[in-house]
Amino acid sequence: MRVRIGSARNKKKNRLFREARGFRGGRSKLLRTMKESIIRARAYAYRDRKTKKRVFRRLWITRLSAACRARGLRYSEFIHGLRNANIELDRKTLSELAIHEPAVFDEVFEQAKAAIPATAA
Repeated sequence: MRVRIGSARNKKKNRLFREARGFRGGRSKLLRTMKESIIRARAYAYRDRKTKKRVFRRLWITRLSAACRARGLRYSEFIHGLRNANIELDRKTLSELAIHEPAVFDEVFEQAKAAIPATAA
């Protein structure tokens, strides 16, 4: 007996149509164009999951740099002071503290500043 693939094919096409929902024009209506668009979209999604981490790290460093300069120290000196003081807060946490809890950030900043050797400060 011959096996027809109709239901499996329809299931696969429906899965692709669901994934392509929201694409513009033929990219969400025509099967061949939709497959190309989905492949490209998946590639961009994979690439940008990596890029997102870099972008956020740059943002946190920029925020920290501004907060440190406002208190009279460069970013690199601040990070060096944190290492010397054995304070293991990451940049995300530190930037959130600088924005939302300035008093707590001031305490951390003073500890880091105190841990910098006299020749560097």
